[in-house]
Amino acid sequence: MTEYKLRLNLAFFAADGPGGEKTEQPTTKRKDKARKEGQVAKSPEIGTAAALIAVFFGLRIFAPFMLSRMLGIFTYSFTIAGSIDQMFNLKFASSIIAYLFGQALLTTAPILAIAFVIGMIANFLQVGWKPTTKPLRPKFNRFNPLKGVKRLFSVRQLVNVLKSILKLTIIVLAIYTIVKNELHMIPTLASLTVMQSVAYLGGMIINIGLDIGMLFIFVAVGDYAYNRYKHNKDMKMTKQEVKDEYKQLEGDPQIKGQIRRKMMQASMRRMMREVPSADVIITNPTHYAVAVKYDKEVSPAPRVIAKGVDFLAKRIKDEAMANGVEIVENRQLARTLYATVDIGREIPAELYQAVAEILAFVYKLKNKVS
Repeated sequence: MTEYKLRLNLAFFAADGPGGEKTEQPTTKRKDKARKEGQVAKSPEIGTAAALIAVFFGLRIFAPFMLSRMLGIFTYSFTIAGSIDQMFNLKFASSIIAYLFGQALLTTAPILAIAFVIGMIANFLQVGWKPTTKPLRPKFNRFNPLKGVKRLFSVRQLVNVLKSILKLTIIVLAIYTIVKNELHMIPTLASLTVMQSVAYLGGMIINIGLDIGMLFIFVAVGDYAYNRYKHNKDMKMTKQEVKDEYKQLEGDPQIKGQIRRKMMQASMRRMMREVPSADVIITNPTHYAVAVKYDKEVSPAPRVIAKGVDFLAKRIKDEAMANGVEIVENRQLARTLYATVDIGREIPAELYQAVAEILAFVYKLKNKVS
């Protein structure tokens, strides 16, 4: 019997792919990048519901104005109908069409303005103000048939289908409810004037639109909650992605360590070059070494030009001995200078007396030698 061994990479069976499970919250850089690409948690249904309510509420307010203008347009149209012989004149026909189009635009301008403003406000309240054109750019990967089939059977597509069914149900329910309540008025329309009938039917249509808009709010809230949940889930990162991004932002820790070591080495070389010019090296005597220099033309007080502990302290003392710089032991002063005075800084006033005594001693030794 022949045995067959099949090697499988279990990473490909993981829900989040070979990168690992997405358990980490998105970083600020990830959020900013997604926002620039137009990937934000928002629901178009909020804008739809708000626009529906605003538009039909606006129709209720501006209906008399719009009706009077529409009657004016019809009156003008019937007036020029008598000039039918002029309709074949290109210039005359063009002017009439331009006039009628302009009048129609002015008639609907309030409603169009309301819909535009409300749509902008609805989007602004959801995602703030940061316009981007990236979502409008063509993405050729969308033409991939395999990805198209995957999107067709995705959870998001299922939610969209359920949402469409719910919206259709709301529309049918709103129309049925209002028409059912107004059925008793239908026979009386024959006894009304044309304007009264139009006003009545217009009011009924506006009520239907307002009811649909109010019911759409519930759809919008649910859709926004789902989109926010889905967006946050999609934005999560694997631990490896967080590490990679940190490396990009902060730099590779190994490279940063090398740079830091080189900077320290350069700083140490500069410091060691200053040791031969020191007036005295104050030591602990084995663990601490502080090089002090006094030049009244540079500073009014002595300065610390080099300092170190252990191995570096030994190097400072060796460099000082090689260049004939005096080394004086003072345990407490060496520790205090190392802990409180940075390289290149003047010693504090409370240490003037102790340092001055050591410098006086060193100058006296130099005078004796000379």
